[in-house]
Amino acid sequence: MQGTNKEFPHVETFLNLVDKIGENFNLNIPPIVEIEKLLSLPPNTLGRTLAEFLQSHQLKPLITGPRRKQLHDSVHVLTGYHVDPIGEAEVQAFLLGSKLHIFHIILGLGLLGMIAKQVTKAGINQSPYQIWQRLYRAYHRGNKAQFDIDTWQPELQWNLPLTAVRSQFNIS
Repeated sequence: MQGTNKEFPHVETFLNLVDKIGENFNLNIPPIVEIEKLLSLPPNTLGRTLAEFLQSHQLKPLITGPRRKQLHDSVHVLTGYHVDPIGEAEVQAFLLGSKLHIFHIILGLGLLGMIAKQVTKAGINQSPYQIWQRLYRAYHRGNKAQFDIDTWQPELQWNLPLTAVRSQFNIS
């Protein structure tokens, strides 16, 4: 989720807050994602797929703040969830399933509020029940995965096929 999306003007403010919190807790790190390097990797690798994902959605990589923030779009690539409000909530449900963390609960509740607003607009044609089903599936998918975002080092896997990385973490 990026601050350039006009439908979510508070995203940039939220991301800046994450950076400030990361700074206060000494969690901020140098950039992990270098688009030029990732684009030079072979097709279907984790890194190249991430770069193409960012380009296809006209997103800039998250290159500031804590590791967890910078890895957000990589989780979209690993899981295949979209960048719309429901896809963002699915990412958080997946992460909550893979590792219970208060941050995922707080972020997920905020995203659910955004989804509720979007359901009333023409862009999302799913009932609340369908959305809850998707989130439930994402949570259980994360629960079955052997994935911990806090220890994941994708920069050591950029050159591996995306299918191999998914297989390693039992993400089907």
